Amino acid sequence: MKLKYIAPFWGQEQLSAEAFLSKVVESGYDGVEINFPNSDSFVREFKQALQNIRESVNPEFMFIAQQVLGFRDEAVDSYKQRMSDRLMYLLELQPTFVNSHTGRDYFDFYENCDCIEATTQLAKQYQIPIYHEIHRGRFSFHAKSLIPYLDIFPNLELVGDLSHFCVVSESMLEGQAHFLKRIFPRIRHLHARVGWQQAPQVNHPFAPEWDTHVQQFLAWWKEILQLHRSKGVFSITPEFGPFPYLPQEPFSQKPFVNQWDINNEFKQFLKQNLPNYA
Repeated sequence: MKLKYIAPFWGQEQLSAEAFLSKVVESGYDGVEINFPNSDSFVREFKQALQNIRESVNPEFMFIAQQVLGFRDEAVDSYKQRMSDRLMYLLELQPTFVNSHTGRDYFDFYENCDCIEATTQLAKQYQIPIYHEIHRGRFSFHAKSLIPYLDIFPNLELVGDLSHFCVVSESMLEGQAHFLKRIFPRIRHLHARVGWQQAPQVNHPFAPEWDTHVQQFLAWWKEILQLHRSKGVFSITPEFGPFPYLPQEPFSQKPFVNQWDINNEFKQFLKQNLPNYA
């Protein structure tokens, strides 16, 4: 199995599409994961720059599209239509797969099932996978409450961002290994960010006070990769984010660390510590 490391657009929104993709290639990533801004010109520039990279640098360069809807106070039918419209737009762009922020934590079980079913039909129609991110505020926000969805949808696949489980349960998931055992085989893409009991992101993953947390996340990621070792490719996005995930100094609002640099350093850390199962 070959691990591919993906650069997040999150935190780089000040860049043009071409500048962002150039930065990604120069930093040695194997692809990008992006929640597109509401800009047709940005998307056109992205598509052209992506084509250039695949033709001249890396024909297997990955493009992961994110479906993340802004909040509206709306009924489930309105939400599902908005979600479906956005997914169709993204699927027309021919991503490697879509990372979907699906449903709401306050929708009831069957309302969220309707949303998942809509994504399932679109994935079949376009023949492009749609994976659902483990995330606060979505149907997937908590380990135990996720299990019934896995029972209803045997082919449901996930983006693994385990930091959200930790925040929601205010724990490092002690006593929840039996839930994780059910969830880990469904994870198809990893968001490699270290969270803790009170936040989805530690202030610096290489500060010694966070070593226990880093080692726990590393153990989870290794367990996931071991389950998928027979696959040809598995993708990982080092995803330490900007504010509000990244703490700021009071008053000056200066970030404590450089987000892009942290993700690059963490990419190297993962390359040294995660097996490729070649």
